[in-house]
Amino acid sequence: MNQYMNTIKNYATKNVITILFLGLSIIFMIVSGMGGHLYATDIVNRVSRNLFLVLALIIPVSAGMGLNFSIVTGAMVAQAVIIAVTHFGQYYGHWIFLDHWGILTCAILVTPLAILVGYFVGSLFNRTKGQEMITGLILGFFAAAIYMFIFLQLVGGAIPMDNPILVLSQGVGIRTTIDLSGYLRYGLDDLWRVELPIMFIVFGVLLALYRVVTFIRAKADRVSLAQLIYSVVLALIAVGVGIGLTVTDSVYRTVQAPAATWLVIIAMCLFITFFQRTKLGQDMRSVGQDRHVAAVSGLAVNKIRVKAVIYSTVLAAWGHIIFLQNMGAFSTYGSYNQVGFYSVAAILIGGATVTKANIGHAILGVFLFHTLFIFAPSAGRQLFGDAQIGEYFRVFVVYGVIGFTLALYAWKTKMQGKQLLSKKDS
Repeated sequence: MNQYMNTIKNYATKNVITILFLGLSIIFMIVSGMGGHLYATDIVNRVSRNLFLVLALIIPVSAGMGLNFSIVTGAMVAQAVIIAVTHFGQYYGHWIFLDHWGILTCAILVTPLAILVGYFVGSLFNRTKGQEMITGLILGFFAAAIYMFIFLQLVGGAIPMDNPILVLSQGVGIRTTIDLSGYLRYGLDDLWRVELPIMFIVFGVLLALYRVVTFIRAKADRVSLAQLIYSVVLALIAVGVGIGLTVTDSVYRTVQAPAATWLVIIAMCLFITFFQRTKLGQDMRSVGQDRHVAAVSGLAVNKIRVKAVIYSTVLAAWGHIIFLQNMGAFSTYGSYNQVGFYSVAAILIGGATVTKANIGHAILGVFLFHTLFIFAPSAGRQLFGDAQIGEYFRVFVVYGVIGFTLALYAWKTKMQGKQLLSKKDS
């Protein structure tokens, strides 16, 4: 009995943030009185546009660099490219700058720029080992100043752009809001949409197939068997829900999920899974566990760390393109501001730590994070008569989760150090 209680206690301690947010989400869901159809529509859109960005955080964590707040630099590069592609789309109207082809053009153009930015960021992180997260945070503010200087002072002057739709009336500087309607808006999302119940069925089938293949490749050990059983049960539930909603001609069939975007997200998940099994992925894991031992073993630690940041920056740039095409419009000087904070908060809510993060953490975290965001305004209005209370709670959640997690990590590190000292003394 004591063994089971200790197991439950350890699990609750490790996942205290996830359990807290799950409880809050359920309470807010009940209090808000929001309809299920409205929630389903909102959560599908939010998860679709945010998940790719959060997944970009995983690789640096495996390399021991903590949570990469500097993904905001990738977001800035993405916005710069989107502004350029939108300008050429308005100026020339060529198909290569419009719709899904325009999204592909953005992804191609942003890649070399993101690689260059990632290289410089990674090189800076190598000079501030052990302080990567605070360095990335400050670097984001510095990069924002450069970004604003370029688009407020240089564009229209030193950088010629004669476009009255994008440029301010005085002829210098980009307008504060960029409308992507008719150009890049829903360029990826509208490529292929399916009914929500069909998405449940497809998700269940793909999950079951993936776990069966993983089980066979793992040579049927106990851990993989437990994962197989858990995943098959989850897959059956998803398929059952999908079939049930389809047969009953439910209102949820009107919810159109962006299947093309989800295929890109699935491809991203498969890439991360495959990448972590490659030599470079294993090297990153070795560096993350102990970079001193990795260096003694002959690994080029600095180069590996730079590569981890480059991957993260490129993926963040792609993720921000997905985010903006779903939004349909964005603030030129504000949309990138909360990218780092929101993404880090989401993955932490999913159960990730400064030293451990995986795809499951990202998916669960984005789902819980945005579930709370959806219900918070309605719950605030029901409880206090003011929806703005829910908005304040959102900000509190983001910074509170990050602060609590970092404090918990520092406390655990300190306790582990004390335990090591006591062992040496004994």
